[in-house]
Amino acid sequence: MLDSGRNLTHQLTHQLGSAIIQGSYAIDKSFPTEAELSQQFNISRSVTREAVKMLTAKGLLASRPRQGIRVMPSSQWNMFDPDVLAWTLNARPSLDLLREFTQLRIAIEPEAARLAAENRNDKSKMKAIADALERMRKADLGQDDPLSADIEFHTAILAASNNRFFLQLRQFIQVALRVSIASTNQLKGVFTASYDDHKKIYDEINAGNANAASEAVRYLLNEVMQLINISLVKTPPAE
Repeated sequence: MLDSGRNLTHQLTHQLGSAIIQGSYAIDKSFPTEAELSQQFNISRSVTREAVKMLTAKGLLASRPRQGIRVMPSSQWNMFDPDVLAWTLNARPSLDLLREFTQLRIAIEPEAARLAAENRNDKSKMKAIADALERMRKADLGQDDPLSADIEFHTAILAASNNRFFLQLRQFIQVALRVSIASTNQLKGVFTASYDDHKKIYDEINAGNANAASEAVRYLLNEVMQLINISLVKTPPAE
């Protein structure tokens, strides 16, 4: 049942989106009509219509002539949508998915660090990276949340790149990092990220050493990728 005290459209969108990604509705098969959803959840047709529109925009559903509403295959899902990504990670944070996300990070974050080093004269953005690094130091002492501090550090570098496309990815990166960092730290058998490795990244950015900053990030992410690949080899394939 939905909570009448909260936005019904977003509640229904979240509930249906999670159910689709968890496999509760068969891919490319008939999906309940708006009337059926309205009756099932005891809500108005306008709410179900808006929820279906939102899920269609996210690539999870499609409406076809004479076929009604259909569930789309995962290849059609908008993985850059933070909701879709969160539902997917919460439902099945597989090593394969973590590897694909890390591949994306390797393609983006070293360049973001390079650009941040070139733009180091932007004092407010450099301070944001430094503040996040200080949070990581405190997290090592048990005085801050290590996961939140780590995420803040990486997204602060994206912001410091001054690249509008990288900036658009911040929310997406934040959502994915919450699962990715927790998972890779577990693979490493640690609870916090390496402060020293992150300080090296900050020091190179702050010194304006663009190439070194890029390589410091690449080194960190390659270590993550190596851990994932080793775990994939050790993990038996699903039957």
